[in-house]
Amino acid sequence: MASSDVRRYVIVGNGFAGTTAAEQLRKHEPACEIALFGDEAYTLYNRISLPPMLRKQIPEAKVMIRDRAWHDEHRIDLHLQTRVERVDTKDRVVVADGTSYPFDALLLATGGRPNPTGKPGADGAANVFPFQYMDDTRAISEQIDRSKAAVAIGGSFIAYELAEAFASRGIETHWLMRGPRGLHRIIDEEAGALLHEAAQAEGVHMHYGHEVEEFVRDNGTVTKVRTNKGMEIEAQCYAYGFGLTMNTELCDGSGIETSKNGILCDDHLETNVKGVFAAGDIADFYDPILEMRYRMGTWNNAGAHGKVAAQNMMGGSEKYHDVPEYSSLLFKGQTITQFGMGTDLRADLEMVRKVDREKKWYRALFFWQDRLVGGLMLGKGNRAGKRKYVEAIKSKEPFPKPQWEAMLDWTA
Repeated sequence: MASSDVRRYVIVGNGFAGTTAAEQLRKHEPACEIALFGDEAYTLYNRISLPPMLRKQIPEAKVMIRDRAWHDEHRIDLHLQTRVERVDTKDRVVVADGTSYPFDALLLATGGRPNPTGKPGADGAANVFPFQYMDDTRAISEQIDRSKAAVAIGGSFIAYELAEAFASRGIETHWLMRGPRGLHRIIDEEAGALLHEAAQAEGVHMHYGHEVEEFVRDNGTVTKVRTNKGMEIEAQCYAYGFGLTMNTELCDGSGIETSKNGILCDDHLETNVKGVFAAGDIADFYDPILEMRYRMGTWNNAGAHGKVAAQNMMGGSEKYHDVPEYSSLLFKGQTITQFGMGTDLRADLEMVRKVDREKKWYRALFFWQDRLVGGLMLGKGNRAGKRKYVEAIKSKEPFPKPQWEAMLDWTA
């Protein structure tokens, strides 16, 4: 094959979506050229393993998925600690460190960065941390070893994972949030009560309806946090989860369309610029199963996106066809399983639910235009029927309302 016939692929972002795409490209096009860029110092690591690493349940080595040798073996030109400066869609190149890298197809898998606290006293403090990256995990873990008390701030999964890690490491733990319950964007009051019980069973002090007003510092170190209701909590470690800002700046001036949620793309994960794709957290994509546009920041979704994007970068016509899923332990006493769409994505969904306080089980199903589009389960052993629900979502079959209650008891 002449060199001019060799396909050139550039991938910006070496997380799960980007690295999966690179692996698929090499598998199906042995002769192609692949350049992969990441702005961290690390090859691919498992972000969903960072919480157990923070809890000291697994060592750092178990978090790493790929090493430099794997990239060399697969002839993937890996550029770590490298920030791509510009995308030129007219000349079909990306520019990094002053060097131009031409592409026949481009994948943007740039993800997002943690939102700052925006509160006085936090910036530059030695003991206030976001929780998104490997370096964050290392820094928080070292601070926990020096601490007697810690504060997790925010109502998100990130804040929950912080609170769980603090409690599991045996230090006094406070979980502070401005909402009425933890994970309030996806769970209702009944499910929130089960989460509250699980947190209290681990000794976590729950503070609802409190917003940080100020981080009080002494010589660059925060000694206590003061809330809008006048409450003060003294601790040595503070970490937060306030959502992400999507890394869309690379699209500025390129002609690639973006939204407040990320990079706009269709159900093939292709942007408005032919041959340019987006995947993972950054993709504001159209889901042909749920029939709506959204952004999904789960690990499984990132991997699925990487596979679809790679096929279409090679000239295929594959649509995203998975139902997003998420499962996690909620402290030691609870579990959560979420699939499809919830009220955080659409406020007009109809819902049926079932609560068993004795078993500490909760199950909710979400419907849109009589179609099952999502579900939420809390409780150990309360996952029966999940596969059947997911298949029903994929089928787009309508279910008459009189059937909805009975569907809560699906087990097959």
